[in-house]
Amino acid sequence: MQGFEIVAREDFSDVTYLLEVSHPAMARAARPGQFVIVMSHPEGERIPLTIADYDRAKGTITLVIQAVGKTTREMQQDCVVGSPLYGVTGPMGIPSHIGKAKKVVCVGGGLGVAPVYPRARAYKESGAYVIGIVGFRSKELMFWQDKFGAVCDQLIVCTDDGSAGIKGMVTAGIKKALREHDDIDEFVVIGPPVMMKGCAEATRAHKVKTMVSLNPLMVDGTGMCGGCRVKIGGEVKFACVDGPDFDGHLVDFDDLMTRLRRFTEQEKAATKRWSETCRMATVPHVAAAAEEAELPDPFDEVQGG
Repeated sequence: MQGFEIVAREDFSDVTYLLEVSHPAMARAARPGQFVIVMSHPEGERIPLTIADYDRAKGTITLVIQAVGKTTREMQQDCVVGSPLYGVTGPMGIPSHIGKAKKVVCVGGGLGVAPVYPRARAYKESGAYVIGIVGFRSKELMFWQDKFGAVCDQLIVCTDDGSAGIKGMVTAGIKKALREHDDIDEFVVIGPPVMMKGCAEATRAHKVKTMVSLNPLMVDGTGMCGGCRVKIGGEVKFACVDGPDFDGHLVDFDDLMTRLRRFTEQEKAATKRWSETCRMATVPHVAAAAEEAELPDPFDEVQGG
C-alpha cells in the first residue's frame, strides 16, 4: 500500500473525528507538542495537524480533526480504516519543554483537548501534579475523559450549556484552579485563538507562566513560505520552526486572528466547489453524461486549496 494506512477511526461528533495512522518511524520520533503536515491524496492540500497521541509499541500516531473546510471535510468522507494517507511529514516543530514544574494546569478547549493530552501525560510522567481543564459546548461532544482521568490528579470539565461539570468556558475552570491552588507553576493552553487569548488574560494578573500552542496558516512547515508568521513580544516568529509553543502573555492574538481570516473567501469558494462536485457525483444522469462525453468523473476532479 502506498502511503500510511489508517488503522482506526472514531467519530466524536458530526464534525470531529479521530484517525489512528500506522507510521512506526513517526511514532518513535514524536514528542509532545509536535505536529505533522498531511496530504490525503497526491493532489491534496498540505495541512498541519498537531499529534494528539502516539504509541511507540504499536507504531501509530493519532490525529484528531475537525471538518471545517474543504480538505478536512473531504478527509472526513474519504478517510476510512484500511485507506491510506498519501503523505505524512514530520514530526515538526520544537517539542514542548516539560522541565521540572511541580504543579501544572493543562487546558484544552474543543478540538484543543486532543493535542493537550500528550503534554498532560508527559508532565505526569515527570512527576508533576497535573490539573486538567477541558471545555466543550455540551456533554454530547465530550471525549477522552478516561484518558485525561488516567494522567490528571484533578480534572475540571467545563461545558457552555452546563450539561456537564462547570457551566461556562474554560476560563471558569482556570479561575477555579487559581482559587484552589496558590502554587501553580505553569499553564499550558490549546484551543481556538480567542479562547487562548482569554486564558492568557485570566492568568496574566497572577503572573503564572502560560504557554499556548499556535497553529496559523502554514504551507511547507520549514519556515520558507513565511505563511505562519506570528508576533511574539513585538518580534516576528515562525510558528513552524520557532514554535508551535509560545508565551501566551507575549502573543499578539489580534494579529493572529486577522491573519487566519486572510483567505476566508477562497476557503468558502473551495468548499462550495467541492460540495457541488460531490452532489453532482451522486446524480446518476450526471455521472452517465460525464462518462459518455469522456469527461473525468467528478470524484476524480483535482481540487486545490
